[in-house]
Amino acid sequence: MREFDLAVIGGGPAGMAAAISAREAGIENIVIFERDTRLGGILNQCIHNGFGLHTFKEELTGPEYAERYAVRVEELGIPYELGTMVLDISKDKTVTIISPSRGVETVKAKAIVLAMGCRERPRGALGIPGFRPQGVYTAGTAQKLVNCEGVIPGKEVVILGSGDIGLIMARRMTLEGAKVRAVVELMPYSSGLKRNIVQCLDDYGIPLMLSHTVVDIKGKEKLEGVYVAAVDEKNNPVPGTEEYFPCDTLLLSCGLIPENELSRSAGVALSPLTNGPYVDESLETDIEGVFACGNVLHVHDLVDFVSEEAVRAGRNAAEYIKGKPANPGEPVEVIPCNGVRYTVPSRLYTQSVTEGVHIRFRVTGVYKGASIVVKCGDDELFRRKGRIFVPSEMLDVVIKPEKLTGVTGRITVEIEEGAK
Repeated sequence: MREFDLAVIGGGPAGMAAAISAREAGIENIVIFERDTRLGGILNQCIHNGFGLHTFKEELTGPEYAERYAVRVEELGIPYELGTMVLDISKDKTVTIISPSRGVETVKAKAIVLAMGCRERPRGALGIPGFRPQGVYTAGTAQKLVNCEGVIPGKEVVILGSGDIGLIMARRMTLEGAKVRAVVELMPYSSGLKRNIVQCLDDYGIPLMLSHTVVDIKGKEKLEGVYVAAVDEKNNPVPGTEEYFPCDTLLLSCGLIPENELSRSAGVALSPLTNGPYVDESLETDIEGVFACGNVLHVHDLVDFVSEEAVRAGRNAAEYIKGKPANPGEPVEVIPCNGVRYTVPSRLYTQSVTEGVHIRFRVTGVYKGASIVVKCGDDELFRRKGRIFVPSEMLDVVIKPEKLTGVTGRITVEIEEGAK
């Protein structure tokens, strides 16, 4: 059985950043397992720009951003095994893998970083009536077809969901000569970044229909069109508002789901709010020595934040491998409330905190002129007022170590409206 100090599951931006961070922290015996034929993950099909503004202070395409990390992996001599699928992870950190060159084998690691990314929510999870005709794709599948395979799915397009991939594909399909008739969004606000709404829809005159959804799909062998209807405050279709859009392509951009089948089979506790693992301030799961970062932990809106989070996971995994003592005392629970949907991390070992603690979260609605407030009972640990907070943008607050001195029990993260 091969043995490693650190096994990183996934060779996307999170996995590469974690491995690089661990190597720079002094860990030599590292391996990256990646099921694809090249490093980079989903970034390899994201040929649009907008990546790297935080990390590299310049604007890059997805493949360019991934290449920066892949080159660094090569420079540091970090081994990676491509075409290698991880089948199982046990609580004692034994990893079962399969590859064409080695078949099925098990390897042992002192620590593991989970960096498997996320997947799109498929049509089957949406419950749209109708047959299953040719022409219905997830937005990511269409992106791969266009950008990597050179295949245009269709010429008359409707997009359901205003996630960032859907918005970007609205522009991409337009540039390829297709007619995007509408982007349809169930919620009264977009689930994508504001910059993508402006650059991908407004600049091309593509309508965004908020508080609408697809209620029926027409066509048996091939897609012929879709019916779109307005929804009420409970997201139920409003009778009499149906509108028919003839089209040959329906793209689904209805959310991303962290890829946590391996985490679940390993016995890692998962949050029903994020579909990712519960972690502490070091990004360690409830299984000692198993860390998580990136979109497998919670869905990010910017890859720069994925990389920053992965750097911390890799560094903390290195400290664990070097024999860092177990966290002392009882953890402080981090509770989302009053407009906050979830928090990462969900618990803090305050006696182990030596630097600022990042708490990342998303809000449940649109809040204007409100404040983010972090409290322990009546004691205020953090406050920041913002012009607007929206669900599509992940928020990040940093709690200084001195603010956590003596904190026990639980802290809350909330949105306070009308605050000064």
